[in-house]
Amino acid sequence: MATLNDADVHTFGPELPAMFDGVKLAAVATILYVIVRCLNLKSPTAPPQVSYQDTPLSHYLLKACPMLTKEYIPPLLWGKSGHLQTALYGKMGRVNTPTPCGVRKFLPMQDGATASFDLFEALGEHSTGDDVTMVICPGIGNHSETNYIRTFVDHSQRQGYRCAVLNHLGALPNMELTSPRMFTYGCTWEFGAMVNHIKRAFPDTLLSVVGFSLGGNIVCKFLGENRSNQDRVLCCVSVCQGYSALRAQETFFQWDQCRRLYNFVLADNMKKLILSHRSSLLGLNSSNISDADLSRLYSATSLMQIDDSIMRKFHGYESLKEYYEKESCVHCIHKVTVPLLLVNSSDDPLIHQSLLSIPRTLSEKMPNVIFALTHHGGHLGFFEGDVLFPQPLTWIDKVIIEYADAICHWEKNRPDCQSTGVTLSG
Repeated sequence: MATLNDADVHTFGPELPAMFDGVKLAAVATILYVIVRCLNLKSPTAPPQVSYQDTPLSHYLLKACPMLTKEYIPPLLWGKSGHLQTALYGKMGRVNTPTPCGVRKFLPMQDGATASFDLFEALGEHSTGDDVTMVICPGIGNHSETNYIRTFVDHSQRQGYRCAVLNHLGALPNMELTSPRMFTYGCTWEFGAMVNHIKRAFPDTLLSVVGFSLGGNIVCKFLGENRSNQDRVLCCVSVCQGYSALRAQETFFQWDQCRRLYNFVLADNMKKLILSHRSSLLGLNSSNISDADLSRLYSATSLMQIDDSIMRKFHGYESLKEYYEKESCVHCIHKVTVPLLLVNSSDDPLIHQSLLSIPRTLSEKMPNVIFALTHHGGHLGFFEGDVLFPQPLTWIDKVIIEYADAICHWEKNRPDCQSTGVTLSG
């Protein structure tokens, strides 16, 4: 019978712990590699890429707006990930959100709809001494109570701006629709009604126009579709919009940057919002929405399916292609003649890189346009901070005010013959 010697027992003893230590090191190294890649920690910080024509206004703005030319520094541990920036914006909006005090206004529309906006008075005098109103159009399904809007409004008030914030039709909780229609990708009716009300209520005020994401498309389309809409407008800032829904729809089905997943999440949120108004959309007269349309809505897994079954029918478009073509600002943004700042982020998971050729080309052809492309920031994130915790105010909050202030001073100090084109009619 074979016996086991002591020497045989200890043959693999020293090697086994070494082997396990190697596995542990390999596992740790793999985890660290994944963290570094996912958090994009090796990505360097950099100033925005700024495209513009060589004009006196552009030179002035780049000097008066140093944030457009210096490094944007996101929080070290997670701020270089466009996904985390976007997720934090989507979940929290902002940190330590203030609660500005405003008055809600209601505007009857010709089709029976009731538009609403919130009006916030300035908390101090503007640096120019002028009366300036910031007219703001939020992103998809957002309104004046959304955290990132509240933060921006509070910051604007403290810098001497009156603020008017559009509440997208159907977006406010506990406010019923009075017509079978909700907000769409490019309908400017409610925003136009708000702007006209501000012009009538404050005949001496000048306007600074701001749009976030979908709101960026709406404000640029509003200014470009009728020249009179630019009366008394000092400037416009568009943040993180996609410019062409027709070109963007193809990219939303791609898995690059997890865009297909974002498409599903956005569609699910939009579906819940529409279904919350089911009785109004079906019960009111002249509704273009049927039970069959709502049945298709239940099974929709993308924004495009929702747009085709529901959204395009609010305005009677015959096809999804027609809806996207008519509601995108890309066809009229070149008619905007007031100073226009277009801001996007390279790591925005919702906006495909191919869409950024639109603002870049526009800034190279139009003397009033500046296009700023940050390296980090995600979709409407742009958080700043040292290592882990973000600051209450974001980079984009500060940039918008810095740009608007610069334009206000430019208009006030320049001779009338050299004005950028602000007119006081309307």
